[in-house]
Amino acid sequence: MTDDIDSVDPLDQQDALHEHYRFVADRGQQPLRVDKFLMNRIEHATRNKIQKAAKEGHIYVNDQSVKSNYKVKGKDIVRVLFTHPPHEFLLVPQEIPIDIVYEDDSVVVVNKPAGMVVHPGHGNYQDTLINGLIFHFENLPENQNNRPGLVHRIDKDTSGLLVVAKTEQAMTHLAQQFFDKSTQREYIAIVWGNVEEDRGTVEGHIGRHPKNRLQNTVFEGDDAGLKGKPAVTHYQVIERLGYVTLIRCILETGRTHQIRVHMKYIGHTLFNDERYGGNEVLKGTHFTKYKQFVDNCFKVLPRQALHAKTLGFVHPVSQEFMHFEAPLPEDMEAAIDKWRNYAKSSQT
Repeated sequence: MTDDIDSVDPLDQQDALHEHYRFVADRGQQPLRVDKFLMNRIEHATRNKIQKAAKEGHIYVNDQSVKSNYKVKGKDIVRVLFTHPPHEFLLVPQEIPIDIVYEDDSVVVVNKPAGMVVHPGHGNYQDTLINGLIFHFENLPENQNNRPGLVHRIDKDTSGLLVVAKTEQAMTHLAQQFFDKSTQREYIAIVWGNVEEDRGTVEGHIGRHPKNRLQNTVFEGDDAGLKGKPAVTHYQVIERLGYVTLIRCILETGRTHQIRVHMKYIGHTLFNDERYGGNEVLKGTHFTKYKQFVDNCFKVLPRQALHAKTLGFVHPVSQEFMHFEAPLPEDMEAAIDKWRNYAKSSQT
């Protein structure tokens, strides 16, 4: 006896599919077409691609296939499923040069250049740090997201230090340190404006921005616990350079975009941070000459001014505390020199 095709459980059909995206709508989500809902959340997505996916039955809400005009409501679970696995799971080893600061049998510490994505994801399937790592090192342990060796990450356009685990034991040990907030992580940043306090602490729950889903934001009051996760950033002024300030940031927690979000929250957006509006002239004069100077600084430093300078952790085998530093990259040094000279000339 053959099964009637109509009697097949949609969940059985989904078992043969691969989940590419999954979003849970906020409790207070106003009814919104699913194509618009996904447009706000998937980087590089186009309306045409999303509508095509819906037409072909790849968009599911609460385990039911829906059309693009379906209205998403609070607590709906929206998933995008395809017959092929996500590209990020198809890891290809690539001979990419990696700046190895330290290596032993358990860990590798690397200095990541700005512009390199740490792990494959939507729109970035090759030339990532992981593609290079699996070329240079065999049998790296996988974390809970199936990403070989990764214990933590830094943004594509942030430069600096990362520790990679070479064994399961190292992965578990290091992950626990990050969870316990016992690692040492210090960043150097250039921010817009004159930071008046010599040092300070920013505390604010961080979560996905309700309107621009590619950004994170700080939630206050009753929304804080519901929509955000606790985050703490300590900062200290290194040098004031007129309309920008060079600061040191020490992370107590490690939320996505934490320093970028917290500094914007206190009115000091990172210099040339396009995603958070730092690629505009946020402080200074209206003179054309000044705007040209800032544009030249943007060209010298064509990314957010953020560098993971210091990394410290307890070695998973020797139990020794290890401390590493990565010098400021040339693009940040060049931008700092330009602002330093500008500040001096403005005082004369």
